[in-house]
Order: sequence, then structure tokens, then C-alpha cells
Amino acid sequence: MKKTEEHVNNNELYDKKYPELKRESGYTSPASALPLHELKMLQQYIHGVNLQNLGNQLPDYKKHMMLLRFFKHKKNQVVEVYSKNKDENIHTIGKVTVIGRDFVMLKTLFTRIWIPYDSIHSAQSPFGVPDVPSSHQHVIFDEELRRKLLTNFGETVSNKEILRQQFFEELLQTNLKNWKGTRLTIYTDQITKGKVNDINPKKISIKNRKTQTIPFTKINYIKQGRIIAFFQSLFLKFSKKNK
Repeated sequence: MKKTEEHVNNNELYDKKYPELKRESGYTSPASALPLHELKMLQQYIHGVNLQNLGNQLPDYKKHMMLLRFFKHKKNQVVEVYSKNKDENIHTIGKVTVIGRDFVMLKTLFTRIWIPYDSIHSAQSPFGVPDVPSSHQHVIFDEELRRKLLTNFGETVSNKEILRQQFFEELLQTNLKNWKGTRLTIYTDQITKGKVNDINPKKISIKNRKTQTIPFTKINYIKQGRIIAFFQSLFLKFSKKNK
């Protein structure tokens, strides 16, 4: 009798020490007979194989899917990207900041860079930088933010860039709407500099001495000075308040 009681007590202590291994009464069996670490590795392998198979079946979308997954694993980490603009090879090193459906945004100390996936021909972690999976972007959900998300999800998310990145994969034209009035350098067959004047689903309008319209399909690379853009954004906000 004592041995049985001791055995029960030992099981309870073990369950408290390793709660993730405890079998809930609501389930007839655990998700897998494998240990948790092995199951996690297997799931990652299966997901990778499924992505390869899906890419082989949808060759027109394979490049976008692969780059999207690669950059998601490198969120907030430094990457090295090789892209093309006409006959020029562009080598960019920067921190992954925004991962869109058809583009990635990188940041350096002084520059913000948008690169469409169609222009990228290679991406990797720079030599000497540990190639480790990135933790996902974390957002601190306080009670007030939780309430706003539950009662007014659309407006709450659209007003905060960090939440838009968390919940949505933006298109390039959607992201650039946040930078109207700021100065960009756009690489197509030629280099165009000017302030973002207007954006529609197919084209971006840039104003310098004259207004130029550039189709998004022609854009290979975009640069912006972060310091200049910061002061331009402040000026635009101040101007809107005084209207």
C-alpha cells in the first residue's frame, strides 16, 4: 500500500516538473509518440518538403514563397541580398525589418531599402553571422490593446505599423502609402529621385521638378535616407495638425 502511494506521489511530482508531458484527460492520446524536440524537428522538415513540393507544382510562385519563408526566419537579423537592376548587380547588407508579400525592407544605419522579390536572385546570412532561426516578432499586448483588437480590429491594426507587420503581409504599393510626402530614390531602367506624390495599385507618382509616373512592375530597388525621412514625416504630421 505504501509503495502504491509513493508511486502516485512520484508521478504527481514528475507531472509538476514536466507539465508539457502531462496527458490531458480530454485527449485519448498525445499528438505523437515522439519526444517533443524530435517532433519539432520532424514538423520543420515536413513543412520544408511540403513547401518544395508546392513550389514545384506552382513554379511561377516558387521564388516568392521561398524568399518569404527565408526572410521570415531572418526577421530582425542581418542578411545579405544580391539583386539585379538592368545589367547591374546590387549587393545589399541590412537588417530585415518588413517582410511583404512581394518585397522585403532592409534597414542600415542611415538607409531604408525596399527590394521586390522579382529582382532578387540570391539571399543569405553574411559570412561570420550565426545562421540561426529568428524568433518571431513580439508585440506586447496590454489590456487596452487587447480590448481595441477585440472591439475595433481593423482600425487598431491599420494605425500601427508594427501590428500591420504582425497580422498582414503587405504588398509593396500598400507599404509605400505610409511614405507619401517623403523622398525616395527609385531604380528602374534609370534612377528617379523625388517625393512620393501619389500611389495607386499599378503606379507610383514621384514629384521633383516635374511629376513622373513609374509602374510597380518596372521597380527593381528603392532607397530612402532614414534621417531625412524622419524629419519629413514630422513635418507632414505637423502640417496636418495645423490644417
